[in-house]
Amino acid sequence: MPFWSRKKPSDDEPVDPNARSEQLGIKYKDLAVLGQLMQAGADLTKPRHAVYYLYFRSRESAATASGDAEAAGYSCEVREPLPQYPGQWSLVCDRHDAVLDPPGVIAADDLFQGIADRAGAEYDGWEAAATP
Repeated sequence: MPFWSRKKPSDDEPVDPNARSEQLGIKYKDLAVLGQLMQAGADLTKPRHAVYYLYFRSRESAATASGDAEAAGYSCEVREPLPQYPGQWSLVCDRHDAVLDPPGVIAADDLFQGIADRAGAEYDGWEAAATP
């Protein structure tokens, strides 16, 4: 059962994957990724390679948005639309020293969600290496 489809103890409504955990302040969908990394033996206090995915309606808006992520220490690449998604440019950002403790995950999520919101784009999430 996916982490975010668990029921809240107080009601029968499923948990919104974009809602934040009351205890850690991390989105439930990010907690699911962290859980998978921990199951793979990851020590989340150690820096590792992490990749973040955003989708834009134009190459220009993706290129402009890359500046915000680069200013925060990420390397970014604008990718052409895939044949099945014409008109959707990808912005793929990464860093090799990401620490995936709660403050690090929250900071990255706030950065990339903010970039997407300002540009009318979609922040699709992230992935990371289990080993540093």
